[in-house]
Amino acid sequence: MLEFLNQNSGALMVVFTAVVTLSTVVYAMLTGKLVSETRLMRRAHTEPRVEVVVKPREEWVNLVSLHVRNIGLGPAYDISFQFDADSGAAGAEKLIRDFTETAFLKQGMRYLGPGQEAISNYSGMHEMFEEKIQAVLRVVVRYRNATGIEHEETYRLDFSEFRGLSRLGRPHLYTIAQSIEKIQKDLQNLASGFRKLRVDVYTEEDRTREQQEWEAAQKAMEPRDSKPTDDS
Repeated sequence: MLEFLNQNSGALMVVFTAVVTLSTVVYAMLTGKLVSETRLMRRAHTEPRVEVVVKPREEWVNLVSLHVRNIGLGPAYDISFQFDADSGAAGAEKLIRDFTETAFLKQGMRYLGPGQEAISNYSGMHEMFEEKIQAVLRVVVRYRNATGIEHEETYRLDFSEFRGLSRLGRPHLYTIAQSIEKIQKDLQNLASGFRKLRVDVYTEEDRTREQQEWEAAQKAMEPRDSKPTDDS
């Protein structure tokens, strides 16, 4: 064995060097891939993502609003909005006017944190329904991340998706809020003396009278002694 190794030491050295070189190359490739994935992961955890969607109001399905939300994990800065009508000009213009009555959609927003949401003014679908239901809006959102890199997102809002939308009953949170408000109002009226509680007072005289009535009823139910009659 030693003689074989001594005779082929040069060839074995070449093979060993090739294996080490190949391992080094593979290790370098894996390290580079890991660094790239780490960079992408770090970027994903620090990048903002501003979305714009249309949602009906919970309390009334015929009222719709624009919801602007940062669904990313990083803050967004210097956010601006640009509205255009893709179709349904009359309805689209009316929707844009209604939504942009909210200041932040006109003049933009300086900051929107992760998970933070801003809601626009509502637009009633019961007004100009046919024109609005055919409208398609295009919203271009521009903003910067924490390092100053600019981003741009374009959203196409098709209102025909809401045709035939309905809701049964009222939202639970809305109903609970109304009930709590009513309870608070009733308690305030009682505390201020504006209203008085209806209280049925049960006194000692009532208990005595009921006891006497019960005893009289029991006595009336007792069988009476019958006197024997003489047969003549």
